[in-house]
Amino acid sequence: MQKNPRILQFLKSLKFRLILLVIVIAIVPGTVLSIGILHSYHLRAISLRQSQVLSQAKILTNQISTSQYMDNDSQNYKTIQAQMDMLTTVYDGRVILVDNAFRIVYDTYNIDFHKTIISEEVIKSFSGQEIINYDPENNYIEMTLPIVNPDDPSRTVLGVLLMSVSTDNIELNMEYLQRIAIIISMTVIVLLLFGGVMLILYLLRPLRRLSDEIAAIETGYGDYRLQVNDYTETIRICEKFNTLLARMKVMDDSRQEFVSNVSHELKTPLTSIKVLADSINSMPDAPKELYQEFMGDITNEIERETKIVNDLLSLVRMDKSAADLNIETVNINELLEQILKRLQPIADRQKVELVLETFRPISAEVDEVKLTLAVTNLIENAIKYNKTDGEGWVHVTLNADHQYFYLKVEDSGIGIPEESLEHIYERFYRVDKSHSREIGGTGLGLAITRSCILMHRGAIKVYSVLGEGTTFDVRIPLNYIT
Repeated sequence: MQKNPRILQFLKSLKFRLILLVIVIAIVPGTVLSIGILHSYHLRAISLRQSQVLSQAKILTNQISTSQYMDNDSQNYKTIQAQMDMLTTVYDGRVILVDNAFRIVYDTYNIDFHKTIISEEVIKSFSGQEIINYDPENNYIEMTLPIVNPDDPSRTVLGVLLMSVSTDNIELNMEYLQRIAIIISMTVIVLLLFGGVMLILYLLRPLRRLSDEIAAIETGYGDYRLQVNDYTETIRICEKFNTLLARMKVMDDSRQEFVSNVSHELKTPLTSIKVLADSINSMPDAPKELYQEFMGDITNEIERETKIVNDLLSLVRMDKSAADLNIETVNINELLEQILKRLQPIADRQKVELVLETFRPISAEVDEVKLTLAVTNLIENAIKYNKTDGEGWVHVTLNADHQYFYLKVEDSGIGIPEESLEHIYERFYRVDKSHSREIGGTGLGLAITRSCILMHRGAIKVYSVLGEGTTFDVRIPLNYIT
């Protein structure tokens, strides 16, 4: 039979475990304490009874030895017997007197009178030992004492006094105290449980509020910020949650902005194509040159759409895990020479001087395709966003140490405003939207570049002065770090 899910949920809750802890704290110490106190009382009561009886028995043995009772020549014969009878009555016990022939000369119960008794305790007492035993099963204290004349230098044992004393009254007191202890313990446990549960419910109220506020945020009714300041722990949880919530909100805003930008960027060329196509359709007798011009514009818009789609596909591939990297040892010097060779025609059209400076041969473990894409974006941007009066330049510098290789791309271009530096890696972000559209930028190049470099466990930094130029510094490990 399956358990009720709500019961299972309660059994796994902090509330149940705290209640269980209170129960353990309430019951275990109280039970151990009461048992310990009762046991201590019992031992103490038995010890006191033994001391009292032993003291009275010693007085009696002294009187017997000094009165020559064992020789049947005592004037205090009846007095001593009366004392033995009194001890029997007071301590609810039995007194037996044994002579040196192991015969019972007196028994307060008159059961074993004139019988012979030979036991281990009696034999030991005839050798001068005092024997005291406690029988917890039958509830009595038994002692055997030698009867010795204190005035006799030889310490001859005249006989043995056997005395057994009942401890039933002590056991009755123990039962009474146990009942009292149980009542007190149960009362204390109930009070502790009630108080503990009330305290637990009170202490857990902030956690319940925390859960309710999270639920309110989840359903959209909260103020998107947790504020439960009852405990240090709840304050820290709220701080961490609010930080996470802020990051999620930024990511959500970024996602919405990304979707909006993608829609806009993809829609713009399509709109232009539709306008051009409608214009052609509305002019059936237009000259051939106009048709060719419109078709050229449509081709340009299609190329622009294709570039946006390709860049989006590149970003999607970059968002996958680094396990997709095809790592191999690549000659970085030759790779840069090939990239600059491909970009030289663009630099010539822009009248920009393109210079490569390397300080030493460098080989590194990289994904050649992705690194080529990243470096190409940096250098191509440096060329496109440069001066067009023939004085523009782009310097590419390559260096390395024992751990990293360093790539620097400097240009004399238009620069980047300081307030835009922290946004340049965002998707579809453009510093100068009109200029970017004129040169065919999609706003995805630097986002792709940064993703490529991070996938290689590298880093990228930018320094720029508006109107003077921009410098990108890239650092990538020589050996790929898995």
